[in-house]
Amino acid sequence: MSSTMKSNLKQKFECVFEGKAKGGQPTLLSEIYTELYITKGGTGGLNDEHEVRQIETASRKRRTEDTTVKCNDIFKPLCGRETPIRTVLTKGVAGIGKTVSVQKFILDWAEGKANQEIHFIFALPFRNLNLIKDEYSLIELLHRFVPELKSLESTELFKYKVLFIFDGLDECQLPLDFQNNESWSDVTKKMSLDVLLTNLIKGDLLPSALLWITSRPAAANQIPPDCVYRVTEIRGFSDAQKEEYFRRRFSDQSLTSRIITHVKVSRSLFIMCHIPVFCCISATVLESLFSESDSGEIPRTLTEMYTHFLIFQTGLKNGKYMKNYETKLKEWNSLFKLGKLAFDNLEKGNLIFYEQDLMENDIDVTEASVYSGVCTEVIKEEYGLYRDKVYCFVHLSIQEYLAALYVFLSKSSADLLMTAVDQALESKNGHLDLYLRFLLGLSTDSSKTLLQRLLGETRTSSHNIGETVQYIKDKIEDNLSPERTINLFHCLIELGDNSLVEEVQRYLNSGNLSAEDLSPAQYSALAFVMLMSDEELDVFDLKKYSRWDKEHCRLLPVVKNSRTALLNSCDLNVENCEVLASALRSNSSPLRKLDLSDNDLQDSGVKLLSAALRDSHCKLEILRLAGCSVKEGGCSSLDSALRSNPSPLRELDLSNNDLQDSGVKLLSAGLGDSHCKLEILRLSVCGVTEEGCSSLASALRSNPSHLREMDLSYNHPGDSGVKLLSAVLVDPSCKLEKLK
Repeated sequence: MSSTMKSNLKQKFECVFEGKAKGGQPTLLSEIYTELYITKGGTGGLNDEHEVRQIETASRKRRTEDTTVKCNDIFKPLCGRETPIRTVLTKGVAGIGKTVSVQKFILDWAEGKANQEIHFIFALPFRNLNLIKDEYSLIELLHRFVPELKSLESTELFKYKVLFIFDGLDECQLPLDFQNNESWSDVTKKMSLDVLLTNLIKGDLLPSALLWITSRPAAANQIPPDCVYRVTEIRGFSDAQKEEYFRRRFSDQSLTSRIITHVKVSRSLFIMCHIPVFCCISATVLESLFSESDSGEIPRTLTEMYTHFLIFQTGLKNGKYMKNYETKLKEWNSLFKLGKLAFDNLEKGNLIFYEQDLMENDIDVTEASVYSGVCTEVIKEEYGLYRDKVYCFVHLSIQEYLAALYVFLSKSSADLLMTAVDQALESKNGHLDLYLRFLLGLSTDSSKTLLQRLLGETRTSSHNIGETVQYIKDKIEDNLSPERTINLFHCLIELGDNSLVEEVQRYLNSGNLSAEDLSPAQYSALAFVMLMSDEELDVFDLKKYSRWDKEHCRLLPVVKNSRTALLNSCDLNVENCEVLASALRSNSSPLRKLDLSDNDLQDSGVKLLSAALRDSHCKLEILRLAGCSVKEGGCSSLDSALRSNPSPLRELDLSNNDLQDSGVKLLSAGLGDSHCKLEILRLSVCGVTEEGCSSLASALRSNPSHLREMDLSYNHPGDSGVKLLSAVLVDPSCKLEKLK
């Protein structure tokens, strides 16, 4: 790329990261680049050392395994691999930092810090590609993006190393019909944008190019798996990093401490701070309120925080653009229209809007940007292409809040709130969870008082909060997923009702907790209390809460807040393993020991657990699966987990399972891998014979082999098997100290 073009890129992204974009007004995301943690549940930062969690499919047909690499190395093969990485797919929820990651990658490249083997980077956001209606050849499309390229012959351009970055797959309005689109390889052939993109992604068109695609998780499946060489996932801030964000944000440490203390007191707010944008929203609101001599009530719920943010934004706009202060009615009309736009598109999953969308909702384009601080006008003017205007809400949660505000102020049915609860529970991916929390929160007296500051004396519908609270409690009694149940408790917090939680806390404080005395709802409340606690549980013994009706399984999410989880003999099954796997993947989980012995997990359950063991954030050191109906298939999954890098597992108990020699052979392959750090292996009563002993002996001779203790009691090794293992003990490369 020419030095002029590279310099333009450098200036553009330096402006973003220095907060100088838009005439000196800092953008929300530009404030978090110093420490944007984008490992899959992990560590790192947006600097030369920050890392990305990778799930690599080495040859697109081999088994997948997890590892960690630096962000600037996402196109480099892992150590020991030769297969080049062509296409990377990065997933992450809205506002977590996908676009910032892309911008920082480009900035490092433009400044000569990384990836200098790449000659051209073409950043093609889907929000801008949506505006293209005509047919183009690939070279013509690039000429439209970068007019300076017209001086190069098409064949000359593609002699260089090229990277295409397609940011925001979830915003794509193209069908991306990979199955039915024709295949083309000619870069000068005109075709529809949909055909062009599918051929580029499949590798039929310009197979030498690198591709980086970002997407929200729900939309990522639009790309066929066999087209993706590497998948990365951005998880956001850990608890410690949330505090660090606020400390970096403010120079006044006294103010910082007050803000951190307040956010941590409200666990709902603190949990939401894993999203960098929410950290920024909270910082904006609390800085303003704590700086006022008479700040009034400080927000303690999510709804109150967002209402204050809306008040702050509109107040800022009033002060800057409306010194003559036009009527509240005009501002209310603008917000109402934006709310309708937000609500109508929430179900569809639309985050990006164009002038036509605004016109259809009777929104004046100038009015939208002047009268409201929550609708951000995004005008791209890079390389002469971005002349068209694109609109979006600052964050998906802002869209959800405005959608709830619109529904609350425009719908007056008596069962509005309960109907919304049902709709949210019917959602498979939970996309209405936050909208529901906002809608319920707006119905409280404290929120109505705040709305008067925002909208004046606007008439709002009256809802029976007591009936709604009871309706939610009845739903909690049902056998819902842990995610839906936890969200319902957050809904109760928004409504100001903590009765279920307080009941359980009284039980806990009394020291006379009886499992049989707790209703299903109280069981869920107990789980919520444990999860919301600042303190880790040293030991969580599920048997203390065991019941014949298995309602104690509602407590399984508590595992991720415990150092030791004793779940043995608790009638758990394969379905419960999904919750446990989620706990193992949690970036803040202290879990080190998990005892699942004597449960009917079977191979399918072990497969789910093994996938979680491969996650870089899993810190589990001791796993006990004795008597869990594990067979050869489970051993295959565990073999993959033992090979993962890094593998924290130090002790594995598989006693009293029907592994047979075939299963032990698979485990032995994992034991012999250099990444395996297992020190204790228990295989008592597993049907092991001479053949299995031979596999184990070979693994024990491997270098390095960290195994110190192995239990093979109550098997059938025979004299020859014993001889094979005994010979290993005198081998200098074997580290085994205890063989039973």
